[in-house]
Amino acid sequence: MAEPTNVHRLRPEDEKPFRLAPQNIEAEQALLGAVLVNNEAFYRVSDFLMPEHFYEPVHRTIYEVLGKIIRAGKTATPITAKTYLPDQLTPEMTMSQYLARLAAEATTVINAADYGQSIYDLAIRRNLILIGEEMVQVAYDSAVEATAEKQIEEAEKSLFDLAEKGRYDGGFQSFSQALTEAIRMASEAYGRDGSLSGLATGLTDLDKLMGGLQRSDLIILAARPAMGKTSLATNIAFHVARTYKSEVQADGHMKTVDGGHVGFFSLEMSSEQLATRILAEQAEISSSDIRRGNIHESQFNRLVDTSNLMAQVPLYIDDTGGISVAQLAARARRLKRQKGLDLLIVDYLQLLTGSSKKASENRVQELTEITTTLKALAKELNVPIIALSQLSRAVENRDDKHPQLADLRESGSIEQDADVVLFVYREEYYLKNKEPKEGTPDHLAWQSEMEQVHGRAEVIIGKQRHGPTGTVQLSFEAQYTRFGNLARADYLPERME
Repeated sequence: MAEPTNVHRLRPEDEKPFRLAPQNIEAEQALLGAVLVNNEAFYRVSDFLMPEHFYEPVHRTIYEVLGKIIRAGKTATPITAKTYLPDQLTPEMTMSQYLARLAAEATTVINAADYGQSIYDLAIRRNLILIGEEMVQVAYDSAVEATAEKQIEEAEKSLFDLAEKGRYDGGFQSFSQALTEAIRMASEAYGRDGSLSGLATGLTDLDKLMGGLQRSDLIILAARPAMGKTSLATNIAFHVARTYKSEVQADGHMKTVDGGHVGFFSLEMSSEQLATRILAEQAEISSSDIRRGNIHESQFNRLVDTSNLMAQVPLYIDDTGGISVAQLAARARRLKRQKGLDLLIVDYLQLLTGSSKKASENRVQELTEITTTLKALAKELNVPIIALSQLSRAVENRDDKHPQLADLRESGSIEQDADVVLFVYREEYYLKNKEPKEGTPDHLAWQSEMEQVHGRAEVIIGKQRHGPTGTVQLSFEAQYTRFGNLARADYLPERME
C-alpha cells in the first residue's frame, strides 16, 4: 500500500549521511485496518497504544477518531469514521478511499497486539533518540549554573517518564483522557474489597476516612518522639507489601492489583534495626528480647517461620544516612524501574538535605525544597509518599498535648505541600509520667484514667485535601510496637447480664 506521505529520495551522488527515524508505516496501516474490520482489535491495544505513538500524522488522527467512536459504544467502520475526518487525504486520494483500502488489506485481530507493540516500541525508540540528542546538546552548551549532576538528574527523569508512561514531552492532555483515568480509578475502587480507591493500610477506620493511601499524594506523618510514628510507618509498609498481588497487562507489563512494592528510606535506623522491629511486630515477640536472645524454643520457631514469610514480601530498605532529596528521587526512580514501586516511605524528613547550595544556607528554604521535591516525586512516580516528621517542643508546654498543624517544625512548607497530615498521639505516654504518690485518692483517679487509655493510640487527620479531617482510635501494643484496629464496643457481641 502506498504511504500517505511521500519521502523524497535523493540521488546516490548528492546523498548526505542521514538516518530516518525508526518507523513502520505498514504496521500502522495493518493495525488501523484490523480495527476498522473488527473493533475488538482496538481493545487489544488501547491499554498501551496512544495516538501520539503513530509516526504518520494522518494515522494518529484516524486512531484517535476510531477510539472515540468505539468508546462511545458505536461501531467504527470506514463509513462511520469518514464523517469525523478531513475529506481529502492527498490530491489523488480521498479519505474515504484510504479508509476503504485500509479495511480491504487489513490483518486479522489475532495479530493486532503484535502490530500495536511494534508501533509502541518504535515510538519509544524515536523518543530515546530525542532524549539522546538533547543530552548531547545540553552537555555542549550548558549554562553556568547547570551542573553535570543536575543534567544527569534531568536525563534520568526523562528516561523514567518515557519508560513508565510511554511519553517524553509531558505537556497537556485532553480533559476526556483525564476523565477516563478518573472513571477507571472509581471502577477499580468499586471492584476492590473494602471499596478503597487507594492502597489499604490495614487499619480499617483510617482507611475509611482516607479511602486508602492515594496515588501521587504526599502524606506527612508527624509526632513527638516516642509516640510510635516509625512503628506506624513499618506497620503500614509491611501490610502493603504482604498483601501484594499483580497481573500481566496487554503490553506485557505487570500491574499491581492489591498491596504493592514498598520502598523504605530509613535515614535514622539501620536496615537490621528496622527488620528487627518488623519481625517483633509480626512474630509478637518483644524486639528487646529478640536482640538479647531472651526467647524460648517455641518463640524461636515462630521467629524463623515469620522471617521466612517476611523474606517473600516486596519491601526494600535503603538505610543510607544524610542523603540529599535529589539522591532519594534518583534511587526511587531506579527502584520503580527495576523492581516496581507502589508506596514510598521516608523516615524522617528533617534528616534529608537539600541539593542546592542556596537552600542549605537557610533551613526553612532547604525544607521547602525537600517537601516540594517529594510532592513532585509522588506525582512523577504516581505513588503515595509517606514522609515522617518531628514536631516542635511547643507541644510539651501545653496542658492539652494533642498536636496541631502549627506544631510542625518549619511548618509553612510542610503544611502547604502535604496532601494529608497525620499526627500520632498516645495519652498513655504522657499520663504514665504523671503518676501521683501511691495510696492517695489522686493515685486511684490516675489508675482509673490509665485503664481507659492503656493500649490506645490516636491518629489525628489534621489536613486532608480530598476528604474529611478527624480522629481515628487505634490499639497500640508497646512491647511489639504494633498498631491495630480497636475492638470497639459497638462491634462486640451483646453481653449477657
